[in-house]
Amino acid sequence: MNRSPRPRKTSLNLSPSTHQRLNMYALTAGAAGVSVLALASPADARIVYTPAHEVIVGPHGEYGLDLNNDGVIDFRIINATQVTTDTAITDLVVRDAQGNAVAGTYIPELGAFSAHVFKAGSEIGPFLNFRNGNARLATYYSGGGGQSAHGNWVNVTNGYLALEFRIDGRAHYGWARITVKLAHQGYRYAAELTGYAYETQPETPITAGKMSGPEDEEDKPQAQSTAPAPATLGALAMGAPALSMWRREEVSDEMS
Repeated sequence: MNRSPRPRKTSLNLSPSTHQRLNMYALTAGAAGVSVLALASPADARIVYTPAHEVIVGPHGEYGLDLNNDGVIDFRIINATQVTTDTAITDLVVRDAQGNAVAGTYIPELGAFSAHVFKAGSEIGPFLNFRNGNARLATYYSGGGGQSAHGNWVNVTNGYLALEFRIDGRAHYGWARITVKLAHQGYRYAAELTGYAYETQPETPITAGKMSGPEDEEDKPQAQSTAPAPATLGALAMGAPALSMWRREEVSDEMS
């Protein structure tokens, strides 16, 4: 039986300059691989948004806000009216649970900590003044001295509460969108919760009203790459065909 002759192995005698190029290509490819690994990071932070349509009315209204939907109440929105023989006082407040906090300021005239109204696009993060306990949104008084409405949230449409809560002991930030209207008949407030969101990455600010994230790729600044051109690294992966390119470079060196 005739056997086909085995192809003979061909040894390549490369010039020192070509050897140097090969070594440089290998080092560059290795460095590029290390750079890619160095840039690798955990899963991107993202925003989790929950739509809602919850109306909280008095005189004994309450809603438990579970910001990350894990079955644990993080905040309570309370709309309660206390009535005596000659006065009625309605308080709309946000009460923290589990040691969480609301951003706001203390108002001496009210003698209470008042939740701040944030607009869409506001940044919510550790730089705000967060406080545990009750954060008052609005108060209405009706009695012998007349009627009066007080608080940051009187007749606010689509305002944003800035919230800080904890997951596994670490601070996360979120927002709740609320509309508050004063019903003159009965002199009580109606509060409507229309959505809420939180940032999954701890200690990371969130933008009020933002319902998804991270940012789209086209919105991000493009990083300048210092890696070699794709064609150079691609030639290394081509094997034998790439050697012909190096041979041409070798010939060019010998002729120069």
